Amino acid sequence: MEKYLQQTSMLNYNTQEIIDLIKVQKWSDLEEYDKIGAIYDFVQNEIPLGYNKRDNLTATQVLKDGYGQCNTKATLLMALLRVVGIPCRLHGTKVTKVFQRSLMPKIMAKLAPPYIVHTWAEVFFNGEWLSLEGVITDKAYISGLQKLFPEHAGKFFDYAVAVKNFRNLQINWKGENTTVQQQAVVEDLGIFDTPDEFFAEYKQEYRGIKKFLYENIGRKIMTKKVAKIRRCKMK
Repeated sequence: MEKYLQQTSMLNYNTQEIIDLIKVQKWSDLEEYDKIGAIYDFVQNEIPLGYNKRDNLTATQVLKDGYGQCNTKATLLMALLRVVGIPCRLHGTKVTKVFQRSLMPKIMAKLAPPYIVHTWAEVFFNGEWLSLEGVITDKAYISGLQKLFPEHAGKFFDYAVAVKNFRNLQINWKGENTTVQQQAVVEDLGIFDTPDEFFAEYKQEYRGIKKFLYENIGRKIMTKKVAKIRRCKMK
């Protein structure tokens, strides 16, 4: 399990920012189950859903941004778990862009590649690897989304959510798998020890003007839409 606890360039948990956070939160004093739960809750809700400039940010950069999406939240979650002695690894996939269509500006929806690189952290607990993908969407956002669609039940495939049961989401840590976007997976890329290893091999298919538009315009519009839904003011 030693390799699943190591620090890397992206999982830079020996920085002062993370050391201070661990001390303030007192996560090291908790039992294993509660360590995972407390860190999971922090990354899920104190680092709400939002779209960062790049996928390969370090854990401290995600912490500084104060928001994150699937790939960046996985990095921060892994760094915080490893620093308190919880083994974790990365699961890489590709998802269809369609399940985010209502968050995307129309021009970006057209320019975006059909498939998007998507990752989540897996934690080793009670002798098995468990998915922590449900950490991506904060509870305030989910609450706003459910108010926006009060009559919807069953499968939901939009607004960065891809689940079988919209009214019974598996996004809380209970010692089991959590999920919120896995129904959008179209290709499994396998298991990786670290995000550094994964992003050295896989990158989003944005180039040139598409990359510029996403980093400087598209992601900001998407983050603002998420914030409106979180406040349940979206029309």
